[in-house]
Amino acid sequence: MAVIVSAETITVRTSERALLDGVSLGIQTGDRIGVLGLNGAGKTTLLRVLAGLRQPDAGRVAIARGATVVMVGQSAEFRDDATVRDVVLGVSADRDHVWASDASIRAVLDGLGLTGIGLEAAIGALSGGGKRRVSLAAALVTDADLVILDEPTNHLDIEGIDWLARHLAGRRGAVVVVTHDRWFLDAVARLTWEVVDGTVQIREGAYSDWIFARAERARMAAATEERRRNLARKELAWLRRGAPARSSKPRYRVEAAEAIIADVPPPRDPASLVALARHRLGRDVLELKDVTVTLPTGRVLLRGVSRLIGPGDRIAVLGPNGAGKSTLLRVLAGELLPDSGRVKRGQTVRLGFVHQDPDLVDPDLRVLEAITEVAGAIEIDGRSVTASGLAERFGFTPAQQRQQVARLSGGERRRLQLLRVLASEPNVLLLDEPTNDLDTDTLAALEDLLDTWAGTLIVVSHDRYLIERVTDTVLALPGNGTVVHRPGGVEQYLADRRAVASAGDAGLRPVGAAAQAAVGSGAEGTGGTGDSGDIGGAATAASAGPGQAELRQLRKELQRSEKRLESLRRKQSGLHDKLAAVGADYAAAAELNDQLRALQDELDATEAEWLEIAERLEG
Repeated sequence: MAVIVSAETITVRTSERALLDGVSLGIQTGDRIGVLGLNGAGKTTLLRVLAGLRQPDAGRVAIARGATVVMVGQSAEFRDDATVRDVVLGVSADRDHVWASDASIRAVLDGLGLTGIGLEAAIGALSGGGKRRVSLAAALVTDADLVILDEPTNHLDIEGIDWLARHLAGRRGAVVVVTHDRWFLDAVARLTWEVVDGTVQIREGAYSDWIFARAERARMAAATEERRRNLARKELAWLRRGAPARSSKPRYRVEAAEAIIADVPPPRDPASLVALARHRLGRDVLELKDVTVTLPTGRVLLRGVSRLIGPGDRIAVLGPNGAGKSTLLRVLAGELLPDSGRVKRGQTVRLGFVHQDPDLVDPDLRVLEAITEVAGAIEIDGRSVTASGLAERFGFTPAQQRQQVARLSGGERRRLQLLRVLASEPNVLLLDEPTNDLDTDTLAALEDLLDTWAGTLIVVSHDRYLIERVTDTVLALPGNGTVVHRPGGVEQYLADRRAVASAGDAGLRPVGAAAQAAVGSGAEGTGGTGDSGDIGGAATAASAGPGQAELRQLRKELQRSEKRLESLRRKQSGLHDKLAAVGADYAAAAELNDQLRALQDELDATEAEWLEIAERLEG
């Protein structure tokens, strides 16, 4: 393979330290490289040096003659009067011909949601996320030999991240990407660079392989590294025992991995956590009753939604950007009153809400003071943890705990926000994009804490790794005002979205009031309860062609299966309640366990039936 870029003993220094110290490496055609490292380690600096956008203080970087390199940074700068068409397609006279005839360009624009924005939209009128997608599109429509992406998943929803991973996997040339999205790294990277202490450590494979190598190193480390070792071992255990997709391509040594995790318990014990949550919360947590929320523009974000949220529920909320996910959390938190309907909250609920934007904290406070003003100690997994211990668990060293809040970076402020909310010891936790600005170590610490957290958890996130790790249920907001349960999880949600896109129905893409009007409240599957709504229902009702009657019948069967699943889960919840109350009556406990096993068999059969119907619909 030909070398595209080579770096020889490059050094980059700041006034305080060397970000890169004598680093040598190369990038070849076909490379798929993921770059990891703590916030401030020098990842972005490394990318800019490799792209020729910054000269190293020492050493040299050579780009092969005739090779083209494009980089998409974390921020985009365009003329405000430029249009999406100008930036992505250029200003040549034949640009319309190129756009119309090149399927690869159309695929990029569709995949990044720019056809919904419109090619004539002014860049100055777009949000930060819109500008970010335009930057990505401008790079991806080129035939560059090397594409360098710095945090490309920021501002993308889970559907856009899935598309981007598939696009990069099939792209010619080389790709280098810095990201904290671990699912994305596993899907894209074949080689991992870790920027640490001025060096770049190179490992074969993606995030899973890097975690294995880290756990193996930690296994041989000194006792002072015990906390880090346990975190790495626990995450490796989840990777090996968790999502089936990961087990299909284990590039690391399976036998060695199994030896490392042999005595590691599963990350979560759902039954005991639910039982403890019921003890702390009782039966009533949150309930939405016919809730409707309408924007001033007239667009309906939530339309007659009813949903019961119980003790110990661990829910991920998915949907395209602008579908109303953050609005749903604000309604649940009581920060936003619905236009109609009501929200019922249990008497024992203590709610913690982590917003997308870091909360305002007195900038003159020290980090530790900002935590202790909420609580001096909290209980985690049955043990009391001091505010200082909790801060250290989230990456704040004793020295950093004495820093003023005003001196914190964006990622550090995000960590402090999480710490303050967790220190309040809520029993219902709402997380709105909690992974923003967090490095992989902090994310692992957060997931480790949530593994043993007994309460109700509702997460809005584009981080698929976090969703699959800490939640059990997926609710989707397709953009037509409904909230629908997706038993098949993230995969089912993405399959539904792809089916809608392939059917050519742009009505479910949240691009404004006109788009929502195209869906309409009278279309099949847009019922207010959210239990019977189907993400593809509007597309079916609005389209015409052979087999429509059969499709409608299949969708009805799918809805019946979903209702049956909901009913069985309610029964399961009731049996768990009874089991928690029987105490030392072992005969009653044995009978309830038998009922639970029979019910689980029925649940498995119903889920299999649902999957069979879903496959027939996809076919």
